[in-house]
Amino acid sequence: MFQAPYPPYDPTDKSGFSYDTVVKRWPIILTTIIDHVHRLLHDMTIEAQHARNSDASKADELSKKVTEGQEVISQISGLKYRMARDHELDDIPQDGDILVAEYNADLESLKQSSLNTWFKAPWLYAEYRLIRAYFNQKTSWRGFDPFSAQKEEMFKNSGAAIYQIATTMHELESEKAKLQGDPDKLEVLFKELIQMCLWLDLSLLTHLSPSDIEHLQTVGKEAQEARTEFILKDDQGAVWSYIKTLANQGKRLDFLFTDFVFADFWSLIPHTSLKSCFSTPKLFPWFVSDVTPTDFAKTISSLLSATFFPPNSTTSPDSVAHLQQMVTRWQNYIDKGIFTLATDVNNGQKMTEFWNGPWPYWNMNELAPELGQWLSGSGLVIFKVSPLAGSFPLLSLRTNKADVAVGIDEKVAEDLDNRGENWRVSGKYALVSFLAGKKQ
Repeated sequence: MFQAPYPPYDPTDKSGFSYDTVVKRWPIILTTIIDHVHRLLHDMTIEAQHARNSDASKADELSKKVTEGQEVISQISGLKYRMARDHELDDIPQDGDILVAEYNADLESLKQSSLNTWFKAPWLYAEYRLIRAYFNQKTSWRGFDPFSAQKEEMFKNSGAAIYQIATTMHELESEKAKLQGDPDKLEVLFKELIQMCLWLDLSLLTHLSPSDIEHLQTVGKEAQEARTEFILKDDQGAVWSYIKTLANQGKRLDFLFTDFVFADFWSLIPHTSLKSCFSTPKLFPWFVSDVTPTDFAKTISSLLSATFFPPNSTTSPDSVAHLQQMVTRWQNYIDKGIFTLATDVNNGQKMTEFWNGPWPYWNMNELAPELGQWLSGSGLVIFKVSPLAGSFPLLSLRTNKADVAVGIDEKVAEDLDNRGENWRVSGKYALVSFLAGKKQ
């Protein structure tokens, strides 16, 4: 397997993002989990008290869950303590879940090199699944997603923008025939979607009526060009040219992140008949940003629920109807196999285990050959990191939030460094990298 000619990224550099993560970010994440579980235990305790006289069995079950939850809180608190003091990384206990032995073998290798403490371990191994094991070992908590409440809260707080995007997609759908006859307009829209994905700026798509689309080709296009100052590697034009070559080939698009709006856009491109597969659900989450198969399903059901978003006096009945239409269309795509989750394809569950493993992505073909072969059959793989260049047609969308940055001209990097900008980690800058893949 490939061995990188340079040492792995780790927290030993105190000026780097990895060090800051161990000192600040991870403790905050752990504290947030503790607070969430504590609130759940408070509610369960009250519920058990109320059930004591009417349903003793339920009360006992809740009491057991409270006791086990307190034990989990104690374990996470201990992990937080050990992390701050640079203790050794614990082995993953046998919790009945996947890849325990494989993970522990790699942790043992780190131990042999004295690189198995929180401030010395390669970042790839330190972001690991011990928290999952804490919950899995408790009968009442097995399979619990400690980030679900955070994900749902963030989702609900995006309601206004989601309604507006639904109206935008309604307008685009109604103008479909006209758009398909004007590739210049489609290219402008494509770049808006790219930049929305980079910065998660939903406002880039929230006011696109037919007249706004015309506006995008003038003032809007200039705004796009202004934003390219912050795209340090910009292959937007190259990937759009490539996408146009996929017409009538019946190719599949693989999204290695869940973005229904971006996937929906492809129906506007004439003669493509592209199917979209969301190929990187994690079978269980490590952090709040990880999408699981459960999250995928809940996205559709939540958006179809009339009561999911808090009431908002500024949301129009038309926007509510447009959201229902858009999400019903997505559900129809799922039913017809136009949108697919990788875990639902043949051998998909086994293929996607790789994303929960402790390995660098460049070893995919050796360690997960079925997954590598699956992605090699894609017309285009859209990813938010870029470790797989050359393996298959790849569009990498990456906002700079860690020290490692690939494909930037040295002079550009030197200029940003000389200006004293924290450009590698601030999230202000981004990379749009495209490679058509190996020629067959």
